[in-house]
Amino acid sequence: MKNKVTQILNIKFPIIQGPMNWLTDAKFVAAVSNAGGLGILGPNAGQENPTRDSNEIVNRMHQEVIKTKELTNKPFGMVLVITMNAKDTQALVNIAITEHVPVVMINGVPGILKPELITPLKENNIKIIYRPLNPTVAEVREAEKAGADIIVATGFDEGGTLPKQVIGTFNIVPTISDAINIPVIAAGGITDIRHVRAAFALGAEGVYVGSAFLATKENRAASNIKESIVNSTSDDLYLFRTLPYFYRSLPTTLGKKLKNMSDSGASREEIDQLMHGMMRIGMYKGKEEGYISLGNGISEIHSILSVKDLISNLMQDFI
Repeated sequence: MKNKVTQILNIKFPIIQGPMNWLTDAKFVAAVSNAGGLGILGPNAGQENPTRDSNEIVNRMHQEVIKTKELTNKPFGMVLVITMNAKDTQALVNIAITEHVPVVMINGVPGILKPELITPLKENNIKIIYRPLNPTVAEVREAEKAGADIIVATGFDEGGTLPKQVIGTFNIVPTISDAINIPVIAAGGITDIRHVRAAFALGAEGVYVGSAFLATKENRAASNIKESIVNSTSDDLYLFRTLPYFYRSLPTTLGKKLKNMSDSGASREEIDQLMHGMMRIGMYKGKEEGYISLGNGISEIHSILSVKDLISNLMQDFI
């Protein structure tokens, strides 16, 4: 079955894999694309150690793009890290153009989709998925006007950086879908076929999945983290304030500390300072000293599957 999302992205199924920062690499992204979805390289895809050198960040992404192209002839995407300076962002745009990456994803805030960013992508027929950190009707209309091809509507059920407004996925999706003419992808807590069906019933034309992909055989997450996902529910997640808005974690040593700080009135800045670099420690290295960011949909994750089997389960209505 084809729809606007599959046609725009030239993929078999309307499912997009969340970039997940440290937890993607060429092998994993290619597995998603080869199974019919859209794999996306995250900001630290394939890397072992952090770096503050922007040139190295750009070079790392370039190498991972090349590796991905060796593993799949299907469409895949890469994240544009807009928090970098304009020169380095342009370097990422140049990689997408020279390596013929078919899709880029931009996580952003209002006003970020400027012509100097969008025009070269459009001129090279690169599709733009825009995911506002805090989705509002005004922002998605602005993004549509600026040239975005697809919008991700993220609800408070997601993992990672939560939106400012406490609006669930299945409330924000129809609001955003009704506001614009380009396709909307639902994000936040989507881990089984019931969530997919609900998203489509509410106006979405695709789903954006993170937590469920973490618990797959090909994902880079530590094996003990995958087991924790399978053995946990949303009741186990701690919610705490940080920058820019909110976060969740399973109850690691750091997760408990962040939750206690939030409850006792610590500032968002203080909490954010303790979080720097600790996703990698918690989720990639599997250590208690880090945090484990997940969405509310973990209650419906019951086993560690291959990427192909997960996509088959979630996309069974489209086969």
